[in-house]
Amino acid sequence: MARESFDKEIQFLRLLVLTSGAYTRQQFAERLGISVHTFDKTIKRLKEIIYTMSNELPAHQEKELTQMLRYSYYDSSDPMLLFLFRAKSLKESESIRLSLILKAIQEQALTAAEIIDVCHEQLPGDLPLPDEKTIRSDLKYLEEVGVIRKETGGRPFRYRIHHEIVTGLHDEELTDLYDFVDVMANTQVPSVQGYLLRDNLKKARKQTEAASELFLYKYHFYSRILDEAHLYTLFRAIRQRRRISFLYFSPKSGKRYTSQNTNPLFEKESTGKQELLLPLKVIYDHQYGRWYLLGHSKRLGITKYRVEGLTQIEEKESVLEEEFARKCAALEEKIHFSWLIDTGQPVKIKVRFYHPEGNEPNFIKHRVQQQGQWGMITEENEDSFLFEIMVNGTMEIRPWLRSFGSSCEVLEPPYLRREFINEWKEIQSYYESIRENI
Repeated sequence: MARESFDKEIQFLRLLVLTSGAYTRQQFAERLGISVHTFDKTIKRLKEIIYTMSNELPAHQEKELTQMLRYSYYDSSDPMLLFLFRAKSLKESESIRLSLILKAIQEQALTAAEIIDVCHEQLPGDLPLPDEKTIRSDLKYLEEVGVIRKETGGRPFRYRIHHEIVTGLHDEELTDLYDFVDVMANTQVPSVQGYLLRDNLKKARKQTEAASELFLYKYHFYSRILDEAHLYTLFRAIRQRRRISFLYFSPKSGKRYTSQNTNPLFEKESTGKQELLLPLKVIYDHQYGRWYLLGHSKRLGITKYRVEGLTQIEEKESVLEEEFARKCAALEEKIHFSWLIDTGQPVKIKVRFYHPEGNEPNFIKHRVQQQGQWGMITEENEDSFLFEIMVNGTMEIRPWLRSFGSSCEVLEPPYLRREFINEWKEIQSYYESIRENI
């Protein structure tokens, strides 16, 4: 993977997936904040990438763009995730250069000087030739992400492909590793890297055996996994205690992305907000498949952002460790009673849960114990039990309480009980009998 940002492709494919073709070209372009011409160019580019990928696949596995966006119960995440990361917005010169480097050291270890010679011999004539600084930067990047290894010995250092994880395993070990990665990638916090690793292991297995898939999965929010592209930049900034600047588009706003215009004559005013933030923590909401960034702003103090709205992220100056620790302590104090990330005033919630009828397993109590975080069961009888918890506000815990249906009765605070009563009355009105006058 190259290092350039690909905000446009993330926003473009996310909206394409979520709307399922409901918008016209003009509506799509307006929603993204781009021109219809840019929309058409992006579609053309994605189709070219699909065509390039399809050339490496058997005929029955070739995919059109419309086929990749079609709803499929068992194949909902793999194609779009792998497609997006292979379609990363990268400079053509970097794409070809990285490919040449990896191909050159596939069979033998080479020095940086030898790799420069390979690039000068094989790069197309219309592309600029890389200098030693560029090649060494590429090698450092590939080594950091674990694609290549530096061989032991003195200078000049020699580099080779790092593929022992596949070549050093027996067929049975490779199958076991694939099954483990397959399960973890689909059942834990979704990860594009996990899907990519699974895909590469699948290719390695096909060289040794025609193994069938043992497990089938469905993850409903796979489009949100695209936000993971920003996580590595955010985690690096947190580790290095650096502030970041970014353009933020609130999910509530009409436009989700605006193109970066290089010609000032045609520059349009952006609807996003430029923010400067010291990132402190990243939190994943598994219920809705959303990533959140929490940090400290000089202007606003502790602030929260949906990662899907972040574009054009850039690292800025670093802060002292003592300052970072103070900001982290302030954040932890703010979210101490947060169900997820709410920083409102703490409120005590008291709920009565009812046991299942008959001899069924007590899945209600089991679920409350598993998901109730720091809440406590304070009283229990044959029919029900009381659950109490202190949380920051009631907004984030509402969906969890609501999901229990008639097995849950909110007792306190009184205003929350009244709001639940009104909600259920409204739902009941939807299902009242309808009399037709004939």
